[in-house]
Amino acid sequence: MSVAKFEDHCWKDIVTPDILETYKPYHRETYIGQRPALLAIDLYNLVYEGGPKQPHELVKDHKSSCGIYAYEAIRPTQELFALARSLKIPIFYTTSETRKEAKPDTVTATNRERVKIDPKAFEIREEFKPEAGDVIIFKERASGFFGTPLVAHLTQQGIDSLIVCGESTSGCVRASCVDGYSLGYHVSLVEECVFDRSPLSHKVNLFDLHHKYSDVMKLDEVKENLMQERPRRAG
Repeated sequence: MSVAKFEDHCWKDIVTPDILETYKPYHRETYIGQRPALLAIDLYNLVYEGGPKQPHELVKDHKSSCGIYAYEAIRPTQELFALARSLKIPIFYTTSETRKEAKPDTVTATNRERVKIDPKAFEIREEFKPEAGDVIIFKERASGFFGTPLVAHLTQQGIDSLIVCGESTSGCVRASCVDGYSLGYHVSLVEECVFDRSPLSHKVNLFDLHHKYSDVMKLDEVKENLMQERPRRAG
């Protein structure tokens, strides 16, 4: 893969030539593994509250909303889900723990000011509604792997790689991707299908994840890759 193609992503307007030179040793071919699962991180109602506005306009009343950035990702994420379902790729969701017996008020994923624990706020948004056979993972920390049975489910289904979408790029998506990589899964991130409340955090974290822990791929690349025979990778 050429340097230009490897770096042809949303961070082009903030990453300087000297930084690109520094990160050249990370350049490689990107791909999706042989037996992937779709991992949808925190696509729950809370992050859409207040509508498609700029997050800073919503923060007073909706501290967890990603505003316009969440809404811009809806259509491409629906396309990704439709593709996964058409190819019978297993789908796993994560959402925050809200069950009273787990005492959700005592453990949080980040240090952000606490929000109300409303189970409906943490239900998966209607556009991505789980279907029979999908698995929902309830988590208490940022990563979908930490303290959850996610690995057991992936192992049971013979999954070797993850296609990741959801939010936020700098938080729960990043934590899940790093843990997934650390556990030996090949991780692919779909650029148009992840989002954050801050464009700067989104771009910087995608850049960093792409070079260290994940293959950031555009939706069209993912479609092309999934529709063709993928050679098994060594290691």
